[in-house]
Amino acid sequence: MPSTSTFTFTSYDGTELACHVQGEGEPLLCLPGGAMRASAYLGDLGGLSAGRRLVLLDLRGTGGSAIPADPATYRVDHQVADVEALRVHLGLESVDLLAHSASGNLALLYAAAHPRRVRRMAMITPTCWAVDLTESPETRLAEIRRRGGGEPYDTAIAAYERALAAFAAGGTPDEADWAASMPLFYGRWDETARAHAALSPAQKNAAAAAAFAGPGAFDPPATRAALAQVTAEVLVLAGELDTNPSPALAARLAELFAHGVADVQRGAGHFPWLDEAPWFAARVERFLRTGA
Repeated sequence: MPSTSTFTFTSYDGTELACHVQGEGEPLLCLPGGAMRASAYLGDLGGLSAGRRLVLLDLRGTGGSAIPADPATYRVDHQVADVEALRVHLGLESVDLLAHSASGNLALLYAAAHPRRVRRMAMITPTCWAVDLTESPETRLAEIRRRGGGEPYDTAIAAYERALAAFAAGGTPDEADWAASMPLFYGRWDETARAHAALSPAQKNAAAAAAFAGPGAFDPPATRAALAQVTAEVLVLAGELDTNPSPALAARLAELFAHGVADVQRGAGHFPWLDEAPWFAARVERFLRTGA
């Protein structure tokens, strides 16, 4: 992994935010998911730093970024101003964005609010709450059950079923069930995946995650209308084995953009750069270089 440098900048409300920089070349602003997980889990995105200067933002209250004075600003729509403050700090007229998982929502809201500031946007296994695109629990269960027939997947599927039932009842899944379901989020449950999953609890800000998609965060009809006017090129990359989003849902998201395209990484889960790093890095770099 290339060496990393760090800088800080002051956002709109005085909160000091940290960014970690890897690689050389054109900057790529990277927004981590979690929700609200420190950007360290992105690593160098499967070697994408070989041709790009990755600027990995620690969202407020995560990693090296400060805890804001007002916890209400953890809500994702307030964090749009953090991304804009970073663009201004870097002195860029427009930016290339990469957003993973829950920060797909942050990228969607940013593009809707600042359409002329986005050049190209790579959305990696994004959740799409901001535009009211979600998989039903029944669809997600049907997909993950296809991985059954042996361990660790049979145990993981049973744990995931219990976790979804807890969500459906308005509760919180048992931590042991959530941990046991982790093999379903990776294409391969190998040593690398196990180490990556084990770091998640320490890298996440649980209070911030609870507020991220809180009441009032989203106005899907308004966001959809705004995204229809976005001229930026957009790649929505799904993992073949992922259910959040599934490849079909990723295709529906891409259709919201005038210049959107969806692609599927074979054999990949929710963290595709860990499953086949060379393919992932080449696909994203090709999009950033030549467009959709």
